[in-house]
Amino acid sequence: MKVQPAAFLRTTLPLGIDLAEQYDSGRYHSIWLPDHMVSFWPDSIWTPEFTDLALSSPSPHRHLDGMAVSAAAAVLTKNVPLATCVIDTVRRHPSLLAQSALTISHLSKGRFILGLGSGELENTVPYGFDFEKPVSRFEESIKVIKLLWHSDGPVDFEGQFYRLEHARMDTEFYEGKAPPIWTGCVGPRMLGITGREADGWWPAGVYTPEDYAAKLKVILDHGDSVGRDMSHFVPALNQICLIGDEDEVAEMLQQPMVKSIILMQTSKDLEQFGYKHPMGDSWRGIHDFDPVRLSREKIIEFCDALDTQAIRDIFPVGTAKEVAAKFKGFAEAGMRVFKVMDYGGMAGAKFAARSAQKVREVEDEVLRLCGDIA
Repeated sequence: MKVQPAAFLRTTLPLGIDLAEQYDSGRYHSIWLPDHMVSFWPDSIWTPEFTDLALSSPSPHRHLDGMAVSAAAAVLTKNVPLATCVIDTVRRHPSLLAQSALTISHLSKGRFILGLGSGELENTVPYGFDFEKPVSRFEESIKVIKLLWHSDGPVDFEGQFYRLEHARMDTEFYEGKAPPIWTGCVGPRMLGITGREADGWWPAGVYTPEDYAAKLKVILDHGDSVGRDMSHFVPALNQICLIGDEDEVAEMLQQPMVKSIILMQTSKDLEQFGYKHPMGDSWRGIHDFDPVRLSREKIIEFCDALDTQAIRDIFPVGTAKEVAAKFKGFAEAGMRVFKVMDYGGMAGAKFAARSAQKVREVEDEVLRLCGDIA
């Protein structure tokens, strides 16, 4: 499998659904669509005081339903696969996930990828969902989805979280093929589930090629252990980066919205690079992050305490060629599909205006560097 970029289609307002047709050119392996209730950007600094982005959008949380937007993209495209990146298994019952995935698979003529994850605090707890034991719920959800997909006639199931009694899903697969399942994960237990059950993988918190290769090996070994053919498994990467020359990067790193990237990382993530997390030694990243509860004072304290060199050390930062060289390292570690997530655009409107062009330059350079990797 050759190295290929993925496109990213926002599911927030203003909605750029018209871009779906542009992504259907053959350049992209797939289009990835997120599914959130809430973004990672703290409310307390989404104000003109801290970012001019707040002048064009009243909130960073204007999210639409990722599955619904995927269905719309399915009928606007003809060739490119579509993947939710990712749907959590906390907010949707697995029977609904199974049915929605089949629906979009038929709308897209077999091009839908069901991307699943175990969930995040900010999308679940504020809405009253039970966020206890998310990995166990994730594993059971996949089991129920596959049971409904692959059983003939009514099925019964008694699990820890879900119960089926004479349940059925008689809708056939499009051209006889079940939608692939990809997972977003990084923990050892989730990696094992991925190897045994999934068809593709986005790591959530892998920062070096060596770590990527080690975690991919865990996945492949688990797949081999249950007799799966892993030759068609798709190792992917959704990578945050900052693209620009040194002066641009230095300016980006002074912006609170860019510094907020570190709120998504755990204290252990920073520790492996030699840094103390400003939120404390027990900070669990997205599992503790609630953008509503972080006060202006707490964010200012966080920004003042953060050593921005941590961002340079953890993420690909620099010119298009410098960032692309980092992606090549991941390709050599086994990555085959990548998305360049330029968070430099969060530094303000002038950076956001050039972000798509910079991403394209990185993609072109990665393709040039990885032409002999297959």
